[in-house]
Amino acid sequence: MSPSIWRTASRVIADSRNTPSSYSTTRLCALAYRPISTYGYTQAKALVYPKNGPIPEVLNLHTHSISPPHSNLLTLRTISAPLNPADINQIQGTYPTAPPFTTNLGTPTPHAVPGNEACFEVLSAGTNAKSVKKGDWVIPRATGLGTWRTHLQCEEDKVVRVEKEGLDSKQVATVNVNPVTAWRMLKDFGIKEGEWFIQNGANSGVGRAAIQFGRMWGLKSIAVVRGRPGEEGEKLRKELEELGADKVISDEELMEKSFKDRVKEWTGRDSISLGLNCVGGDAAMAMAKVLNTGAHMVTYGAMSKSPMRVGASMLIFKDIKFDGFWVSRWADQHPEKKKITVESILQLIRENKFKDVPMVEVPWNWDTKKEDLVEAIQGTLEGYRKGKGIFVFGDT
Repeated sequence: MSPSIWRTASRVIADSRNTPSSYSTTRLCALAYRPISTYGYTQAKALVYPKNGPIPEVLNLHTHSISPPHSNLLTLRTISAPLNPADINQIQGTYPTAPPFTTNLGTPTPHAVPGNEACFEVLSAGTNAKSVKKGDWVIPRATGLGTWRTHLQCEEDKVVRVEKEGLDSKQVATVNVNPVTAWRMLKDFGIKEGEWFIQNGANSGVGRAAIQFGRMWGLKSIAVVRGRPGEEGEKLRKELEELGADKVISDEELMEKSFKDRVKEWTGRDSISLGLNCVGGDAAMAMAKVLNTGAHMVTYGAMSKSPMRVGASMLIFKDIKFDGFWVSRWADQHPEKKKITVESILQLIRENKFKDVPMVEVPWNWDTKKEDLVEAIQGTLEGYRKGKGIFVFGDT
């Protein structure tokens, strides 16, 4: 046992004179269970990969030590970190940005740490750190920080402090991408109060956020989801309607010839002012056909991996604007707007006016095996999910 553990163990034994013996035994077991380095070093574990490729083949669980912070450095403990499709695409090498490959964690060759969102607790700060203190919660300022790890050390300007009162760490960990994407698309592409928008992938994090913000701002929405059999489909429809969707339809209904007539019946007009697309392919074009003249079709994802075949008449006669939105680039260009948007969304959560996507917690403790973590990550790619996967860190 290291000197640091002996010192701490001695304090526990001394405390046990006035404390139930079971408590002291539990603390001693925990000390023996998780290694603690001497001289203030923090033991950490991180999922890492040396090259792009399939998740099970390239991901490894790496143990390393973090030295005490100095200057403007912060040592952070991860509380929660979600599993987003973009995180997985980065590992596979199909995403336009990638985290840095380095040997800073003591790996023999350069490795990268995946993950772009998280809620961290500040464990300690260097003497030059001014904006945060021990015990504060922070989130990444930008993507690429590498959040799938128990602890990390970074410069103060890589994170932003969050007022944690009234918030759950999972809510904080998932605020940076999906809700911000929905907020900005509804704010920045010309839709006005009383108008309609249509979106596919409506049960996703972005989709659910757009439904709720739309209702708050006096917008009406048509939510398109993948068809589900029987009670499962009915349950999802009611769930999205309760969030604020005016109409919920399946992707099969979207492709029916009569869909345009149904839209006219619902809206009292021929078309809709805004389309939000994360699927692509023919399904996206089916949405574009019901947009009005001068409307925006905003693409922020491409789950089908199929190209969109835009008809010339949409461009010539209807002047539909086909736009793209990537929240990472937008945030880099508008850091102050990003900060204000995040703060606004977190305040809505505190006031119980906004609900995040349902989540499936994936426990990550010190003894959690790599295989368990990889299985959870792989599961986000397969079939219908009960909710967004999110690492929740325990005795790390």
